[in-house]
Amino acid sequence: MASPRLETYCCPNRDAATQLVMSFQPEVFCGVCIGSASISLLLTILQLLPKKGQSPRKMPKASSSSTILLLISICDILGGLGMIFRSSVWLGFPGFIANISVVNGTDVWPSTFCVGSAMWIQLLYSAGFWWLFCYAVDSYLVVRRSAGLSTIVLYHMMAWGLAVMLCVEGIALLYYPSLSSCENGLEHAIPHYITTYAPLLLVLVANPILFRRTVSAVASLLKGRQGIYTENERRLGTEIQMRFFKIMLVFVICWSSNIINETLLFYLEMQPDINEMPLKNIRSAALITWIIMGVLNPMQGFLFTLAFYGWTGWRVDLKWRKREIPWESMSSSTAGENAYPSPVNYQSNIHDSKKISTTDSQQTDEAISMLSEGNTSSDERLTRSSPIYQGW
Repeated sequence: MASPRLETYCCPNRDAATQLVMSFQPEVFCGVCIGSASISLLLTILQLLPKKGQSPRKMPKASSSSTILLLISICDILGGLGMIFRSSVWLGFPGFIANISVVNGTDVWPSTFCVGSAMWIQLLYSAGFWWLFCYAVDSYLVVRRSAGLSTIVLYHMMAWGLAVMLCVEGIALLYYPSLSSCENGLEHAIPHYITTYAPLLLVLVANPILFRRTVSAVASLLKGRQGIYTENERRLGTEIQMRFFKIMLVFVICWSSNIINETLLFYLEMQPDINEMPLKNIRSAALITWIIMGVLNPMQGFLFTLAFYGWTGWRVDLKWRKREIPWESMSSSTAGENAYPSPVNYQSNIHDSKKISTTDSQQTDEAISMLSEGNTSSDERLTRSSPIYQGW
């Protein structure tokens, strides 16, 4: 699970609230983290592998959106591996972990492992948050025809750069001036928690706004493509809206427990004695949400693949050949039904106008297909309804 409490626990003189949750059934908690992360890891990889029966399609180019979706899945996979490794060491070598609590101890490896593993998990999930924000920005720019593969370099700089900068800054402030004195006051911990939760709160606030604007822009594009808003286009717009809704739903389910848990723990930290009887219900709620975090945080990777691509099936095709993979755009389907006959005997100026209209419609279809990639029904419907594929 990803929580700034992991870094705080590395301080020998940690606060009472961190000690409360980290010492509550550690074997059970680590087992829950290993089980949840392992299941999510296997199912995520299964979702991304090519499947038998999928017909290969010729791809003219990959889209920036498909690249971002892949990077989000990679961040979840690597973060899950970090959880599995950290929890396995915690379970397998309890004596090694016990040395973290020794103040001024001579063995630096327990503290090094504690800080390193916690930073790895935190960095990967923070990068995933930034990439999810980049996906919302890219979706909006795509329908505005202001994005492309060239912008992926800027997304890399923003996602990885901000994730590393905030993580290093938060850790430096937490452990200043030394690891043994990092919890002498909240002035050390608060900046660390702010840098940790800033990208999470950004996604919760900014992504719904960007997704809502993208859906409105998609509706305008679909209406302007042929001058009418058909049932197929209405369904396609609804599916794109549902896809954004599923992404935000998964995010809220997986991370709302972190916000609740952190709020409860900060409240306990402000109390003179967290073991008082009136605080029993708050302590219980904090411990319950702590276990829930261990289950839901690692499951984000698999649940996101369901939101991105839907269930892709069990039949994995391990034979390598040039074919489309699930995260690539499916906008290049070949010609569908010729629903409208090609116009003939047009004058040259009308013919030039049709060329411009076809180019604009093609750009519109490419933008829509990038947002609906991975959804077979949407791509097929777009192929049949688009004038590009109908002999114009």
